[in-house]
Amino acid sequence: MRSMRWLRAAVIAIAALTAWACNNDPLQVSTIQLGKSLNPDNSVATFTTSFSPRDTVYLSVLTSASGAGTLETKWYYGSTQVSDMKKVVSYHGAAATEFRFHNTAGFPAGAYRVEVFLDGKSAGERTFKVE
Repeated sequence: MRSMRWLRAAVIAIAALTAWACNNDPLQVSTIQLGKSLNPDNSVATFTTSFSPRDTVYLSVLTSASGAGTLETKWYYGSTQVSDMKKVVSYHGAAATEFRFHNTAGFPAGAYRVEVFLDGKSAGERTFKVE
């Protein structure tokens, strides 16, 4: 009888751990941040929408709860797409996913836009300029 209770408790514990480890909930984007540097947790440390030609543009996609999905960014100079980045992620709790946009030759001055997608659907966009 005692071993049956122990076995039942062990099965329940394994089932709970398995459910926790398998993260099939969809992600939800809560915030999109742009800036010049990152914090250790991958959120943006220095917010801005104005960059120099040799800067790295950091974008953080903040998600508010556990979930899994594919985050994608499409970067535009004017109306021309100049970059596309994709990350498959799975988080247990709130998280920040970072993307870096850099041109070793330097960005041309002008208006830029980045659009963020979650599982193929637009989650928002941010505009910025290079001067």
